[in-house]
Amino acid sequence: MNKHFVAINYIQCNSDYAERFEQLFSSRAHAIDSMPGFINMHVLRPAKPEDDYLIVSYWEHEQAFKDWTKSEAFIAGHRRGFEDLAKAKAEGKPAPMRSDFKIYQIISE
Repeated sequence: MNKHFVAINYIQCNSDYAERFEQLFSSRAHAIDSMPGFINMHVLRPAKPEDDYLIVSYWEHEQAFKDWTKSEAFIAGHRRGFEDLAKAKAEGKPAPMRSDFKIYQIISE
């Protein structure tokens, strides 16, 4: 199957949150796996602690990715991370992680 579209989520984790972040992914709900148009996903740990984690997801087309981000499955799949962010905010602490999605079209394989 051709991989036509890629979404990359760049995650900056505070150093004291990195272990928790990895635990969240190692025990993930797999909510994305059954989404229409989803092909595959890789979670990449940075070689240097100060660099970003990358979550690279492959999709048949951009609309499938957009549908995922607006779905109940997306909310369920990210619930624990969202709870961690809300807890930090309620305690007046900085967010333990920050996320920045970027999207790409594959032009060569």
